[in-house]
Amino acid sequence: MSDIKVLALVGSLRAASINRQIAELAAEVAQDDVTVTIFDQLGELPFYNEDIDNEADVPASVTALRAAAAEADAALVVTPEYNGSIPAVIKNAIDWLSRPFGDGALKDKPLAVIGGSYGQYGGVWAHDETRKSFGIAGPRVVESIKLSVPFGSLNGQAPREHVEVASNVRDAVGKLVAEVD
Repeated sequence: MSDIKVLALVGSLRAASINRQIAELAAEVAQDDVTVTIFDQLGELPFYNEDIDNEADVPASVTALRAAAAEADAALVVTPEYNGSIPAVIKNAIDWLSRPFGDGALKDKPLAVIGGSYGQYGGVWAHDETRKSFGIAGPRVVESIKLSVPFGSLNGQAPREHVEVASNVRDAVGKLVAEVD
């Protein structure tokens, strides 16, 4: 089998966010035949609007997202929890990737949701909501892959320095890759 491509979508736009660090860690710990690529243009996507979702008007950032999703074999969503729910950039990406309805770029591809947050449960609510929304949008959500990291459990360490988190991220990526047909 050729190299497996995993598209990573990060729900925090901050350059130094812990969730971005978790996504970068996923790229570092992935097995040799797996490439994890973080899509860096989520902040450039306009809010989904069917009026501009056509060949003449679709923004370049949307075209780039859909192309990256189409080229990927799987997707890894790494997201925090904002006010008990999904960050707007992830929900917006779901909306753009769900079109055309029933035939979006991630249709039937395996997708996992992981990440962390400051709450004591590490973003479980947002992760569950993200799985639900993506499940409706077309990817094959791998429900058994769950990793919600309470930031307090890192004890001030970066995710790559925390042995348990690094191991859990490696396991999550391995399980996701195993779902690729």
